[in-house]
Amino acid sequence: MLNLETKLTLNAETLASPNLANQFSKQDLNAIGGHVWEGYNLDMQSRAKWEKRTEAAMDLAMQLQKDKNFPWPNCSNIAFPLVTISAMQFHARAYPTIIQGTDVVKMRVVGPDPNGFQTKRAERVSTHMSYQVLEEDSAWEEQHDRALLILSVVGSIFIKTYYDARLLHNVSELVLSKDLVINYWAKSVEQCSRKTHRIQLSRNDIRERVLSEVFCDVLEDSWYAQPAQPQQTTQQQRADQRTGQRPEMNADETTPFIGLEQHCLLDLDDDGYDEPYIVTIEETSKTVLRIVSRINSEHDIKRVPSGPRKDEIISVQTEEYFTKYTFLPSPDGGIYDMGFGVLLGPLNESANSLINQLVDSGTMSNTAGGFLGRGAKIRGGVYTFAPFSWNRVDSSGDDLRKSIFPLPVRDPSPILFQLLSFIVNYTNRISGATDTMVGENPGQNTPAQTTQTMVEMGMKIYNAIFKRVWRSMKEEFRKLYILNAYNMPATGTSFGKDDQTISRQDYLGDPTKVVPAADPNITSESQGLQQALMLKQMSTTTPGYNLEEVERRVLKRMKVDDIDTIFPGPGKPGATPPSPDPKMAIAQMKLQSDQASLQLQHQQFMLKLQDEMRLTTAQIAELEAKAEMELEKANGQQAGQQLAAFDAYLGLLKLHKDTLAKHVQMALDHQNAELDRQHEQQLATIAANATNSGNGQSGAVGSMASRPSNGSTNGMGTAAA
Repeated sequence: MLNLETKLTLNAETLASPNLANQFSKQDLNAIGGHVWEGYNLDMQSRAKWEKRTEAAMDLAMQLQKDKNFPWPNCSNIAFPLVTISAMQFHARAYPTIIQGTDVVKMRVVGPDPNGFQTKRAERVSTHMSYQVLEEDSAWEEQHDRALLILSVVGSIFIKTYYDARLLHNVSELVLSKDLVINYWAKSVEQCSRKTHRIQLSRNDIRERVLSEVFCDVLEDSWYAQPAQPQQTTQQQRADQRTGQRPEMNADETTPFIGLEQHCLLDLDDDGYDEPYIVTIEETSKTVLRIVSRINSEHDIKRVPSGPRKDEIISVQTEEYFTKYTFLPSPDGGIYDMGFGVLLGPLNESANSLINQLVDSGTMSNTAGGFLGRGAKIRGGVYTFAPFSWNRVDSSGDDLRKSIFPLPVRDPSPILFQLLSFIVNYTNRISGATDTMVGENPGQNTPAQTTQTMVEMGMKIYNAIFKRVWRSMKEEFRKLYILNAYNMPATGTSFGKDDQTISRQDYLGDPTKVVPAADPNITSESQGLQQALMLKQMSTTTPGYNLEEVERRVLKRMKVDDIDTIFPGPGKPGATPPSPDPKMAIAQMKLQSDQASLQLQHQQFMLKLQDEMRLTTAQIAELEAKAEMELEKANGQQAGQQLAAFDAYLGLLKLHKDTLAKHVQMALDHQNAELDRQHEQQLATIAANATNSGNGQSGAVGSMASRPSNGSTNGMGTAAA
């Protein structure tokens, strides 16, 4: 435990101070620096075996050739790239799948949103955070590109998320596992009480922080006045060998210092409760450079409300800076996970041995020597042979044949080659880098569906890894969301090329609703495109889909740029009006054809009735004229009988005319009723087709809603009148 002369008071001023080290005496700072160093040293010792495994994994991944003099000097020294191929295959699939286009972050809307307020807020947050990680933090995508490759080899990497007061924006910085020292048996990053970040600090970095009152004034200290001591650790020497660099033997002014930024728990106010602080020291001198609290505000401190222990701290809520990305969890429960370097390391070493043995065996078979007997009279020196060359000896051919005994050497063993193939095959099974997965043809007679199934099964090994990466990225975005809630201007700020605005109020919601835009269940571009096309096909047969959003997802999966310009959406400026549905057009043509046929039949029937009515009218007129003529000629009783006969016949003709008129009217009524019935039936069929197709072509239905007028009705009605 620390016994300090100075006791801090945990209040708002302490929490907001950029450096608390200035409040302690030199003796207290020496004690704090020694305490930080001891904790760092203990954590380094706990992970010593892990460091050895990781160094061996990096040697295999970078194909480092070690010195080898067995079975003879300058023997075969081939490093087979099993780990390298596996890492490249994973990275080639993970990087474009997880980071797609300009939509990296999205915010989910949970629960009812009748006014659309939450949806609009989610869209603003998604667009702004995607802009932050891709445009504002220009190194974010490059850092994550490297992180995914290193993750597959080492097994775990860390992302440090914080607000940079110099750059005035959030930063997500890649931290390698070797540079974040944590006790190997810690349960998690969040529950670990001590973690130390090794940081390289140039002289300018230290001077800048000192003049900004972020670091203590160490410009006159002896360790700062002298050149920094170069790192001569075994780990650093191996790293220099992998990168082809020579270790620095002499330090100069450009050699960086090593700062140890330790996130730890210290009881600096002597209340019996360890509060979270960040202590930064210089590694060689153990000089304390900075002490700062990790508590954001007093609201994060829970105290006893009353009683004899009133105002004593019960617990403290603090935000974690580091997010761990996991490849495969370590089976022994350690904090550092496993990658291809550890999984394939023994198999890769075996493959290296086998292929070197095969090459050495071939070398011996091609260039083997032998034994020379004393009877061989050969002049001293080295004999070389070339085509058409003959070397003289002092022995006869028979004596020479008897005195030279070639070394018995066998050809390279086919069993070793089969064993090498066996090891490589099982290595590919572990890494998922099978022939089909690396683009090789599985065979000319292999069905397409079989090949697709093989690819899907081969991608299963990546599904769980992608979900772990997605989960870690979600946690990283949650940290960025909370930082925006603290550091965004309350009045709002503009961003992007369209000058969109966002304010702190937008970030006061639940941070767990922020997730990566990538789908963790999709492990390839073809799978994502196939899913989008299937969704579009389903939307054309089942009602209820948002067709505009479905179309946008298809275009996004097709990697189409500037989607808003190409597809602004139905009814928006620049959008092409929808074309009529072919099914509805055919139904309309059929309806018109049926109506035309019915009208033709009725017209023929009406013409026949009209001819008969005209004939009857002419007969009536002729009969009336004949009756008048007979009336003039006849007189008396005979004339009366003839008139009665004429009247009776005339009455029959008029009755026949009235009957024809009624038939005409009944035919017209029947025609109109039949047209209405067919029209309603066709409209019902068209409406059903439109509903099933889900295309919403209401314009085509509306164009058929009014039945064409019967032009012959007025004409026949006039004739009937």
